[in-house]
Amino acid sequence: MSTKFESVEDDAGKVTRYARHANGGGLVAPGAIVAESARIGRMTYVEHGAQVGSGSLVGHGSWIDRDAKVGDRTVIGDGVRIGRGTVIGNRVHVGSHSRIGSGVLIEHGVQLHADSTVHDGEQVLSGSQEPGRSAPGKNRRHRKAKGRIAA
Repeated sequence: MSTKFESVEDDAGKVTRYARHANGGGLVAPGAIVAESARIGRMTYVEHGAQVGSGSLVGHGSWIDRDAKVGDRTVIGDGVRIGRGTVIGNRVHVGSHSRIGSGVLIEHGVQLHADSTVHDGEQVLSGSQEPGRSAPGKNRRHRKAKGRIAA
């Protein structure tokens, strides 16, 4: 890596000076918190107020918007967009080229396939692989069968 800092101008003319993360070379905005043990892929942006937990891997060309939180030991593929204020739990896997909206909650241990889309405000619960669906077996009615309890 030749430089420690990069200045980027947005469409409105505002210039932000990003620091290169030591592990992977991704671009980290002032006010973002990225663990030293996290690997941030080159040309990945972590915006102000965002947090990336220890041992996490964020692929090349991804973008983590303001105030988003990525848990420990989470893997985010290449070209993933994570919206503002989204919370992603520990040990989550988000496949490449996925789009995660703003204000989303993804619980610990969830696996999302490549090219997944999770819309603004949705929740992806543990044990679920489909955005917006609750985990199997939760909130399920139990009924009694003759002489035994059905699961």
